[in-house]
Amino acid sequence: MTYIPGTSHVQTAASQTSAPAGDPKQALGQKEFLTLLVAQMQHQDPLKPTDSTEWTAQLAQYSQLEQSVNMNKTMELLVEGQQNSERLSALSLIGKQALVEGTEFTLGAEPAEIGYSVNGTAVNIEMLIKDLSGSVVATITPLETGDGNHLVTWDGLDNNGQPLPEGEYSIMINARGAGEGEIAVVTPMVRTVVNGVDLGENGAVLLTSIGGFPLSAVHGVYDDE
Repeated sequence: MTYIPGTSHVQTAASQTSAPAGDPKQALGQKEFLTLLVAQMQHQDPLKPTDSTEWTAQLAQYSQLEQSVNMNKTMELLVEGQQNSERLSALSLIGKQALVEGTEFTLGAEPAEIGYSVNGTAVNIEMLIKDLSGSVVATITPLETGDGNHLVTWDGLDNNGQPLPEGEYSIMINARGAGEGEIAVVTPMVRTVVNGVDLGENGAVLLTSIGGFPLSAVHGVYDDE
């Protein structure tokens, strides 16, 4: 190894092993940092020892590196703990009814409980109930138009007051904002029984007869009656 007067070995080695910015595979870790630091001490010019200020600065850099590594480890543990907690919470929902963001639902012998979530203030909300063919069979005009979640019980009657057959239906919502130029976001919601949970890498997904829903789409949980 050749010593270059006026240039520390750490600087020379770092320049030889430098990697493109943003390449985590080539980034210096604690082990590499200490190796270069020891190499600098072994190969420094005896007549021109490393300046104490530079030495202190390098030790401070190592301290910052160590703190950064420890912080990353702590964050990883926190994320892992949160994911495990989410999985346990999701598993406890099996067999319960969840109020989720969705459009499809099943009409049984009893009235169906559906709903909608308003972000903002809406007026003239209109819930259109469609059958499997896409035809509108019933229209519901709820009174609650304020911000938040609202539930509606549909008795299963069509627009003529006649009972509709049990089966699969869907919701479409029409609404407009309270003021001129205002936009109200109204999201349909349905109640469905949680049959299982998919614990994938992207988070827990509730499995129901009308599809899968992430926990972020759940607005309420109820005992299955």
